[in-house]
Amino acid sequence: MFEIVGGYLDRSSPITIFVLGVLSFYLFITVWIFVYRYLALGRWLSRESDSLEQMHMGSASVSPKSILKSCLKKSLTPNSRLLQMCEYAATKEATKGLTTLSLIASTSPFIGLFGTVISILEAFAGLGTQKSATLSVVAPAISEALVATAAGIFVAIFAYSFHLLLKRKAYELTTTISMQADLLLSGKNGK
Repeated sequence: MFEIVGGYLDRSSPITIFVLGVLSFYLFITVWIFVYRYLALGRWLSRESDSLEQMHMGSASVSPKSILKSCLKKSLTPNSRLLQMCEYAATKEATKGLTTLSLIASTSPFIGLFGTVISILEAFAGLGTQKSATLSVVAPAISEALVATAAGIFVAIFAYSFHLLLKRKAYELTTTISMQADLLLSGKNGK
């Protein structure tokens, strides 16, 4: 396996190696954002769900661990505008990293395609210097060129999938916070 990769990199142009390096960096950033944000959102959602559960069980206010508690410290009585601003702040915090994943998902196929185009141009330039270009000469050059496109698509699949998973987790979180705010405003669970 390492011989195949090493051989490919030896035959590749500096631009192709650069493209693969950028895509490797993109993949690293994608996985890092996903793991970090997924775990952070999971812990936060757990705290907010516990707070909502306590409110459903008759608690007079939100849990001290809830983000709404910090908003309520600023006012003696909950009001819709204050709670709405707190929900906006929570949404902003919960969706951090989604823009980066979206950018990676949308640009990585194009970066891979750029590497492929450069590799194909170099392959055809090399074929132009030979007397005959048979399929046995052309096919390996083209297949090596397509590796960059495959790498770009591979990165895009993970970035897009992770983007959707984090977006869903952020939605669950903001919905839980919104439900707590609605309970507070209803007057049913406290002032």
